[in-house]
Amino acid sequence: MFHRWLADAVVALHGTFVMFVVVGGFLALRWPRLRWIHVPAALWGVLIEYAGWVCPLTPLENLLRERAGEAGYSGGFVEHYVLPALYPGHLPSSIRWVLGSFALTVNVAAYALMWRRTRHRSTSARHTH
Repeated sequence: MFHRWLADAVVALHGTFVMFVVVGGFLALRWPRLRWIHVPAALWGVLIEYAGWVCPLTPLENLLRERAGEAGYSGGFVEHYVLPALYPGHLPSSIRWVLGSFALTVNVAAYALMWRRTRHRSTSARHTH
């Protein structure tokens, strides 16, 4: 039972990490120091999707599930949990490029907005002095 609870906690952590990768840039608009954590996380998340790697949290969850007497799964977290919820049925492997590009586009937009705001503030500050 304990291992199952830990595996479920890893899933929750993994899901939170995926959401942070996608929307963390917008959180960094509100809390700029967060970008020091978000930029590496976003780069890692996009790289995993583009390269087709498996996040280290996936084998950890599988190990915990096996110790709990459950079956693990093959592939990655996104393929196992996210894609079936979003797209029932079989998907082509190119979907990870779409997901990586989506995360990259959302983050480029967030950081472009952050850069624009910072630039606007510095321009306004120069004109008031």
